[in-house]
Amino acid sequence: MTLITEQSTGAAAPSQVRAAHFGGAGVLRQISVLSGRSLRALRTPALVLPNILEPVLMLTVFSQVFKSVSQTSAFPAGVSYIDYLLPAFLVTGSISAGLKSGVALTTEMNNGIVARFKAMPIHTGSVLIGRSIADTVLNAVNMTVMLIAAALVFGYGPDGGLLGSLGAALVAVVLGWSLGWVFMALSAWVRRPEALQPIGGIVNMVLLFASNAFVPTEGLPGWLGAFAEVNPMSHAITAARDLALGEPALGTVLATLGACVVIVAVTAPLAVRSFRKAT
Repeated sequence: MTLITEQSTGAAAPSQVRAAHFGGAGVLRQISVLSGRSLRALRTPALVLPNILEPVLMLTVFSQVFKSVSQTSAFPAGVSYIDYLLPAFLVTGSISAGLKSGVALTTEMNNGIVARFKAMPIHTGSVLIGRSIADTVLNAVNMTVMLIAAALVFGYGPDGGLLGSLGAALVAVVLGWSLGWVFMALSAWVRRPEALQPIGGIVNMVLLFASNAFVPTEGLPGWLGAFAEVNPMSHAITAARDLALGEPALGTVLATLGACVVIVAVTAPLAVRSFRKAT
C-alpha cells in the first residue's frame, strides 16, 4: 500500500534526486576528459600518419630543391642547408597545426557533437581548452618525429645540439598553441571547415614564402626582403633557428614567446565568447 502511494504521488527515489541536482564534473576534470577524447586520434593510424608524413615529405622535397641556396654568398658560412631549413619547418608545421585546431572545431560544430556538449553541464571554455591541449600534444609528437627523421635520414646535426633543437621545437609548439586559439576564434565566426581551410592556407603561404624560411633575407629581392623583415613568421623562425644553431638571442626568443602569450590572452576570451554564441 505504501508503495502504491509513493508511485501515485510521484515521489522521487534518492538516486533521482541526486541526478536532478548533479551539476557536472569540475572544470579541470572536464578539460582532462575532453583532452583525452581528442587524443584518441592517436589510436587511428589513418588519422595520425598523414599528419606525421606530410611535414617529413615536404622537408624531403624542399631540402633537395633549395639545397643550392647554401652555395650563395648570402648564406651563413659553415651551416648545412638541412640545419638551416629544419627549424623553419618546425615553425611552419606548427602554423598548420594551429589551422587544424580550427578546422577540427568547425567540423564538430557541424556534425552535432558540440550540440551534445551544449546539452550537458560542460563549461564552454573546457571544450576549447581540451581541444587546445590535445592538438598541442599531437603537434609535439609531430615535431619529435620530424627531428628524428631529419637526424637519421638527412644528417641533421646543428651546433646547438639536442638542447638547441629541443628549444627550437619548444618555440614552434608554443607558437602552434597560440595560433590554435586564433583559428578556433575564426572557426566560431566562419563555422564551415571548407571556408576556414582556404583562409588559413592563403595566410600560411604568404607568411611562409615571404619570410626567411628558405633563404636569408639578404638573398631576397628588395621589396620582398623588406616584408620578410617585418613578417612575424621570420622572427619566430629566427628564434628557433638561432637556438638550433647554438647562437640564441635571448631577446628574440623571449619576444617570440611573449608575443605568443599575448595572442592567447587576446584571442582565447574572443574564442570562448564567439563559440558560446555560435553554439
